[in-house]
Formats: sequence, C-alpha cells, structure tokens
Amino acid sequence: MSLRLPPQPDECELCERPVAKLTRHHLIPKRLHRKKRFQKLFSKEDLVTRTLWVCRPCHNAIHKACGELELGLHYNTRKALLELDELRRFVVWLKDKPEDFVPK
Repeated sequence: MSLRLPPQPDECELCERPVAKLTRHHLIPKRLHRKKRFQKLFSKEDLVTRTLWVCRPCHNAIHKACGELELGLHYNTRKALLELDELRRFVVWLKDKPEDFVPK
C-alpha cells in the first residue's frame, strides 16, 4: 500500500501567508513512529500522512513551543497546535508580514 502525502498548498497552513517554499511538519514527529506507544495510538497511515505544510518561521516556532513527545501526544493536529498560547500569538503576529519576512 502506497500512502499519499497531502499536496503542497499555496499558503502556510498555520499563518496562512502565501509562501513559495513551505516545509512539511510531521504532526507526529518521525522519530516517534517506531515507538510502540505511538504504533498503538496511531495507524501507519496516520503516522505518515498527518502533516502540515508550514513556512520556515512557523515550523521553527512549533519546535520552539514544546518537545517532540509532547507534540506527538498532545499537539498532533492543527487545532491542537493553535491551542498553544505562544504559538497562536506568534501566528497572529506573523500573519500580516510579507512572504519573505524572516523573524529575528
């Protein structure tokens, strides 16, 4: 069975800015895919295809907000990620910036 990844959209799936070069964020971090706990919690398809296309600043902010275990267990959907105060505030702040804007 070949699993298909979602196609790349025209905008970041967090800040919704039109960005030409997006990165794929695995909502269940790849390093956790082989852990029995995650294999019990999620199907193989979920482990592979549960992703978001995000701009580099949003991707960095996700990984700054919390560790991989916490991301995989509690923040493995777009909605859940946006429940993180720090990340939600960052996304709101970034939303109106130009495509090529890189936060310091």
